[in-house]
Amino acid sequence: MNRKLRNDELNRISIDEFKSTDKLPIIIILDNIRSLNNIGSVFRTADAFLIEAVYLCGITAKPPHREIQKTALGATESVNWKYFNSTIEAIKELKKIGYQIAAIEQTENSVLLTDFCMKKNEKIAIIFGNEVSGVEQEVIDLSDLVIEIPQHGTKHSLNISVCVGVVVWDLVNKIIY
Repeated sequence: MNRKLRNDELNRISIDEFKSTDKLPIIIILDNIRSLNNIGSVFRTADAFLIEAVYLCGITAKPPHREIQKTALGATESVNWKYFNSTIEAIKELKKIGYQIAAIEQTENSVLLTDFCMKKNEKIAIIFGNEVSGVEQEVIDLSDLVIEIPQHGTKHSLNISVCVGVVVWDLVNKIIY
């Protein structure tokens, strides 16, 4: 029998413990995300996997915001975040400190997520684009590589929060295991 665990059995750490815990060397960059619910969901995913930070760029809204909190469920308090007027600014800062920059997009020479290899000590920033237009071409041009999620259905697109979950889960497995 599998008994569902109660909240007090989940061994959740406090926000202070979270902040002092070593994070995975992954930064999520949101490039002009419109949906406040998507932004909140990304924070929640970043919290779940001990991601280093979320960078909010362009029109992407910043906490505190009631609509972000609905899906973040407090993760904006635990996860480090920073705002940039443009994604280009964020990329330039991260390149200076040794991050590999990967846009998550469908392009001519993209690497399938299933084929992407990552070293355990490598630092990576992953860029997710606008819900309609995707990652800006100028941002793709500045990226070190483009990673694409293999898809086989008729739509060939995923909601941004789903996309973040798929990519982060894959990278976490490549880093830890």
